[in-house]
Amino acid sequence: MIGEATRVRLVQAGRSGRYLLNTLMTATVTLLAAPLLCIPSLTAAWAERHCRHAGALLGRPVQPRPHTLCRDLAWLVTQMATGLPAGLLALLSLSNLILTLVVTAGWWVFPPSDPPRLLLLDVPVNGWSTALTANLAQFLLLAALAAIALPPLARMHARCCLAVLALPPTEQLAARVTELTRTRTGVLQAHGAELRRIERDLHDGTQARLVAIAMRLAVAGESFSQDPDAAAALVRQARAETEEAMTELRSVLRTIYPPVLADQGLGGALRSLATRAGVPTRIDIDELGEVPAAVEVIAYFAVTETLANIARHSRATQAAVSVTRNGTLLSAKITDDGTGGADASRGSGLDGIRRRVAALDGTMQISSPPGGPTSINVELPCV
Repeated sequence: MIGEATRVRLVQAGRSGRYLLNTLMTATVTLLAAPLLCIPSLTAAWAERHCRHAGALLGRPVQPRPHTLCRDLAWLVTQMATGLPAGLLALLSLSNLILTLVVTAGWWVFPPSDPPRLLLLDVPVNGWSTALTANLAQFLLLAALAAIALPPLARMHARCCLAVLALPPTEQLAARVTELTRTRTGVLQAHGAELRRIERDLHDGTQARLVAIAMRLAVAGESFSQDPDAAAALVRQARAETEEAMTELRSVLRTIYPPVLADQGLGGALRSLATRAGVPTRIDIDELGEVPAAVEVIAYFAVTETLANIARHSRATQAAVSVTRNGTLLSAKITDDGTGGADASRGSGLDGIRRRVAALDGTMQISSPPGGPTSINVELPCV
């Protein structure tokens, strides 16, 4: 069994290798189709495609940006100048690893007079002992070099391309003001919808029960002297309805600020939530430290709404919630093995989560291909 650190490094190397091979393809197409890519719409689409790949590698959400031909053309030049050598290096590393495996398994196919040789040590492979020892050592050495060199190379290239495509400071400020205006508008709309929902729940539920209780007590008071048994039955009914009204009122209050957050914190609240989720749910929560109350509420309701959507729509057999904190960033990831197809643009509960998250300058990413699985990642700043 390999250690967790080694596994993470290998996964990063694999992701970086795929990114660099994709960069090589992008740079090659850019070089061959340079005249066509001078068309503004094609250049913008080509740059946006690689911008998403770079953001995914760095774990950084890439916001939509206005396209300018000069900036996109500068990216094309940067991509050809840096993407070709970086991608060729990744291709060379991968091809050497594959060639080493081929030589290890098929050295006997080569003629005895011209046996294959190790790439690094220039040792002829003419027997199984050499193939299984020296070649295996060479493979591990090449894999270690790739795991060490490819991730920083890929991150450097991704940062370079995103820097070239980034907006100037003045345009970034204008875009930031526009984004804040949009999110604050969303917050006001979400707040208004929440107030209407609470008012509807109180009016249709708790208030109706309280009116019925008052009427039963009034009838019981009028009939007490003539029919004590009937009056006692009415009082018992009123008492039962009082308990039901209190239960409904508690459920409404939980949607405003769940008491379990104040009592047990975010971790305890989510573990309690998992016990009554509609599907079997695994909870994995790191040490979160002190989390602002507003962030706790948004994270809690994001997980609550997502698990409710999973139970109602996904036909999943299991779900998982992972909450981690990296410095000032709280991340909540909810996954399920359902049918997929979740889309926040349809005006569902996911859109409400997105607006709540945006109110705190957070982000929400959804991956839900048809057929599943679905993964929703919410990131909130804890400043």
